[in-house]
Formats: sequence, C-alpha cells, structure tokens
Amino acid sequence: MTRLGIGLRLAVQALAFLLVIVPHMVSLKFGRGRLAARIPVWFHRLFLRLFSVRVTQSGTPPPPGEPALVLANHVSWLDIVALGSLRPLSFVAKSEIEGWPVIGGLAKLQRTVFIERAKRAATAQVNATVGQRLASGDLIVLFAEGTTGDGLHLLPFRSSLVGAARAALAAETGGLARIRLQPLALSYPRRNGLPVTRAERPEVAWYGDMELAPHLGLFATRGPIDVHIAWGPPIAFDAATDRKLATAQAESAVRQALRETRGGTSPARPTRPAPAHEGADVSAPGVAAI
Repeated sequence: MTRLGIGLRLAVQALAFLLVIVPHMVSLKFGRGRLAARIPVWFHRLFLRLFSVRVTQSGTPPPPGEPALVLANHVSWLDIVALGSLRPLSFVAKSEIEGWPVIGGLAKLQRTVFIERAKRAATAQVNATVGQRLASGDLIVLFAEGTTGDGLHLLPFRSSLVGAARAALAAETGGLARIRLQPLALSYPRRNGLPVTRAERPEVAWYGDMELAPHLGLFATRGPIDVHIAWGPPIAFDAATDRKLATAQAESAVRQALRETRGGTSPARPTRPAPAHEGADVSAPGVAAI
C-alpha cells in the first residue's frame, strides 16, 4: 500500500469519525446509549475493510444480551479493532492509554474502564465498576495476561481483575446469580494468504518496548492480515467459585484454542456483516498472523 493509499484510507476513517461523533455523544448523554454501543462496531468494521483485515471465528460467543467477562490473550493493538468489530463491548485497559492522543479518546468513547496498576486499591475500585457494568448486561473484555505477548507464548493469566465477576454477583442493583467467564483466543495465522513465519511475527505482534509508529507503518504496507478469534467453552462463575481456579481454567482453554488454531484444527468462518446487537460475525477482506 502506497503512502497516498494509506493517507486516503485514514482520511475516510477520519471523516467517518466526524460524522458519528455527535450522534455518539448525544446517545451517551441523553439516550440509553444503544446507538453509542453500535457506532464503535461500525467504526471498527470500516477500519478492517479499508486496511484489508479479515476476521474469522470459531466456537460459540455469548448469546446477545447475556453479560460476560471475556478473558483473552493479547497480541496487538489490532486485537481491539478485531474484537470491537464483532458486537457492542468494552475493555479494561491500563490508565496510561487514557492520555494517549487519539487512541485515548477513542477508548473513552467505547466506555473503556481504566485501571492504575501501580495502585493496589485501584483493583477493588475497577472490580466494582466492571461488576456493576456486568450486572447491567455489558460484555467486558479483559486481557488477562496484563500486557501484550509475541503471539507464540501465552503469559500467565492474572486473577485479580476476575474479582469483577464476584462484584457482579454482589452488585447493589441487578446482582446476578452467576456470571459467565468467557475464554477467548486471538491469533494472527496468515498474511497475504501465507502462514506467518517466526521472523514475521514482530511485524504483527506489538509487545515489549516496540515503538508504535514503525509498527503501524509495517501493518499498513505489508499486505492483508487474517485475525482468528476462537471462543472457548464458557465457565460458570457463582458465589462458590474459586477465582484463581476459574482463571486457570480460562488460561488452559485459551492455550488449547491457540494450539488448535496453529494446527489448523479449529473450524474458522469469515465474519459477515450483521446487526451490531447480534453476536454474529462481521467481514472485512484480508489475511493475518499469530
């Protein structure tokens, strides 16, 4: 993709943002937020289509309207766009992102819950916030490794923020009898129609001390990417559930899903455009890496 092509695509994305920002803010402030929940889905889908990213899925996601705490691995900034294109949802993110130019503003519009990891007291506060959101019916994505990885090795899942599931059971309004923990595995198996090699993985995974700008440049110029999203078996979480054990079960499910995806045994289907309130797939042309 040439610089001109990249510039034109970014201009289209920026124009789309200008067109939807006012209705989005009005929906959040004066409405029930239903329109504001769907706008990010359309926005992410446009980005995937413009930059030739194809999303495929396997497994069964939570039914529409069912609250769930999604425990996922984290490979790249592109994870946010791929997941956000599927259905209305929000993320838990480190507080530093809130101050990032452009990205921080977009995260706020998606109702991201920010956490200051340096403060121990912040965990309890975030758990209470996420728990209330779950009790009200939201789908919340937690990148349980706590950081991005190289796409080859799964880092240990952290159980501290899974306490949000228990907070959802005890929420003052709309407390649930049980909450669904949903394992989810993200991988990038192919680029330009070919399997991604180990040498190519730094062009796809964004981790460690990598600079973001050069990484974005590689993403835009190296060709179409496939993102595969594998939904694992749900884990029922109730008042008697051991938080650490449930987290370990989710980690094991994600690890298994990644093995199956790499081995080509996971049934993948391209996502198709669907109403944002459905849990169906969304499409965007392209190819990817894991």
